[in-house]
Amino acid sequence: MNGIKGYIDGLQSTLDGLPLGDIQQVVQLLAEARLSRRQIFIMGNGGSASTASHFICDLSKNTRRADLPNFKAIGLTDNMAIFSALANDEGYESVFAQQLASLLQPGDIVIGISASGNSPNVLNAIELANQMGATTIGFTGFDGGQLKSMVEYGVHTQSTCIEHVEDIHLMLEHVICKELRDMDYDVLDELFVKETTPAAKVL
Repeated sequence: MNGIKGYIDGLQSTLDGLPLGDIQQVVQLLAEARLSRRQIFIMGNGGSASTASHFICDLSKNTRRADLPNFKAIGLTDNMAIFSALANDEGYESVFAQQLASLLQPGDIVIGISASGNSPNVLNAIELANQMGATTIGFTGFDGGQLKSMVEYGVHTQSTCIEHVEDIHLMLEHVICKELRDMDYDVLDELFVKETTPAAKVL
């Protein structure tokens, strides 16, 4: 029983330390991508792969509104045929970057989820995304690893417990998707119009 309470208390303490401003920044970036119909790519390994798939599902379905365009969300962990072909023929470290190389456009958003922040296939994909002019976002834990400093924006979970980090990453995608579904887009739309050319915005 003490172990269960300790786990929950530790999780609550980590939740209390989350960077709310960073989370709100991710919400705004994704909302802007929705308005401009830019693509969103999400990736991760292991438990983070499951979170990436869950994030794609919720972005694609649970944020839908009749007054707004749907998200263009693509999971880089979800096509096992291309994933395994790239891993087998070109190495596991290439499985995300090579998919992005075929699909990514400047201005798209690429989200890497990695508890350690040091997964080579995620880092390679983020490096490519930065080179191609995408907006990069990282969800990290522990000390953030290399990913924390490679991305333009990030949400860092300050915990050395892998289970806590993965719990919170999943919770964060739920928080973000709920905000995207419920937010007042009128204010954001006015800001977006001022910051973009008419040709860049398609409604």
